[in-house]
Amino acid sequence: MTVRQLVGSAALSAAAALCAAAPAPVVTLAIDGAIGPATADYVHRGLAAASKDGAQLVVLTLDTPGGLDTSMRSIVQDILASPVPVAAFVAPSGARAASAGTFIVYASHVAAMAPGTNLGAASPVQIGVGSPAPEPPGANDKSTGPAPKDVHDRKAYSDAAAYIRSLAQLRGRNARWGEQAVLDAASLSATEAREAKVVELTSADLPALLQQLEGRRIDAAGTEHVLHTAAAPVVAWAPDWHDRVLSVLTNPSIALALMLAGIYGLLFEFGNPGLVLPGVAGAVCLLLAAYAFHLLPVNYAGLALIVVGIGFIVAEVFFPTYGSLGVGGVAAFVAGALMLMDTGAGGFGIPWSVVAFLAVVTAAFVFVVARMALKARRAPLVSGLTTLVGADGEMLDDCEGTGWASIRGETWKVRSARHLARGQRIRVVAVEGTVPRVSAAEGE
Repeated sequence: MTVRQLVGSAALSAAAALCAAAPAPVVTLAIDGAIGPATADYVHRGLAAASKDGAQLVVLTLDTPGGLDTSMRSIVQDILASPVPVAAFVAPSGARAASAGTFIVYASHVAAMAPGTNLGAASPVQIGVGSPAPEPPGANDKSTGPAPKDVHDRKAYSDAAAYIRSLAQLRGRNARWGEQAVLDAASLSATEAREAKVVELTSADLPALLQQLEGRRIDAAGTEHVLHTAAAPVVAWAPDWHDRVLSVLTNPSIALALMLAGIYGLLFEFGNPGLVLPGVAGAVCLLLAAYAFHLLPVNYAGLALIVVGIGFIVAEVFFPTYGSLGVGGVAAFVAGALMLMDTGAGGFGIPWSVVAFLAVVTAAFVFVVARMALKARRAPLVSGLTTLVGADGEMLDDCEGTGWASIRGETWKVRSARHLARGQRIRVVAVEGTVPRVSAAEGE
């Protein structure tokens, strides 16, 4: 073997050894804000990409006030089924993992918090308009936990408590405090959470967390993983256009505005056939709104009130009642908009300001339509047989009771009480059925 071959072989061996020694990457995902359908889809695709790319760890950074129960459970299921270990990290300082975020922390393989953060307050919130609020903990007895008056509230609390207890038992965390977070809305700081064995680590930032995780053994999907994160490359999985579009569409205020825009677009198209653009835009907006409502926890009574209210407003356009149907439609629309979202989760209600703005726009629309109808009623007639009264014309033949005349360039069969000669100027004095009654014009 020549010297050149020896050198090449040594270089290849060194490169192979270097590649074998290089640690697998660490993928970071970030949940910042309310947890909804877009967040669940983002985490699902991020975990799938991490598994496909051979990542050794996924760090899920949390700063959330909570969110929808269905989206939270979808994220928890993805974490439990992930072949790649997941570390939940409540960061940066000042962040929180409240409500649904607490469940995600409990479900993760590793839980960590930055100083100055908190988690907890995981009581389920499912409040509709007029539903009774649960009584304070211990109001009826000395035991811990609330005593909700409504059976649905009791079922929601019991289900959430059992869920977080099962996650705690799976990960070896403090199940008792998890129940308190659900039943008593308890919260903990980062230091308290570590002392209570709710989280395992407290770290100032991501590099410090990766240093602490070096050499840790974690079981994920039945396989034991040994982490080598101290020198591992970090890959940030950022939301793409799909996640951003889905986040916008699943905003309840945007979904409601799309629904109104769709209905008004179709209404404008039906009133002015052939414009095409309003009809196409309206149909697209309605389909997008339907997709958003499919993903969101919609109260169908509220949605029905909105549809009925818009129906009244449309009826006001075609059957002017000078505002009565329109006012009823606006009232039904406001009530439905306030009831539309069947959840009390932060970030998924429709603000009063948005409802008020849409109601004002709708009321202005009704006012303009009613005013136009009243103005049209008071305006003189410009079409129909009655508009012939007072019109001048000329006889086309001699008239003895009935004859033919030219009135406004049209040929009419006319009736007269007196003899009228051909070529004589006439004037319409009345309309009997479909036959104008004429007489000689002044000066004839």
